[in-house]
Amino acid sequence: MSDFLSTLWTQRYMFTAVILFCIGAFSLVFNPNLIKKLIGFDLMDGAIYMMLTSAGYIEGRIAPIVTDFSATPSVETYINPIPTGLVLTGIVVSVSVTAFALALVVRIYKKYHTVYLDVIMASMKKGVD
Repeated sequence: MSDFLSTLWTQRYMFTAVILFCIGAFSLVFNPNLIKKLIGFDLMDGAIYMMLTSAGYIEGRIAPIVTDFSATPSVETYINPIPTGLVLTGIVVSVSVTAFALALVVRIYKKYHTVYLDVIMASMKKGVD
């Protein structure tokens, strides 16, 4: 049991990311409210970024910010900055997609006067505009 707990503690960020992803997926699939679906989608995005960031971290290394140029540290001193940069780029794209999706939800609300997907689908089947 202590081996399981020690493994869980060392992988706590991965475990948290998996739990957050599952909560977001549950919200995305089972919630009829479009706003809550978007929140679930953002939660899934955040979980993926958390997982990628925690996978890229190497214990004992530091961020690649060189302040002393007289010393020449080895490459093994620093963490690779490329995964972090890609995660930051993904976050920017995710925020843009969320803003666009929220704009679409506002347009849907103005047309159908609801954000519940089942009511919108019923209105579309009836042909109500």
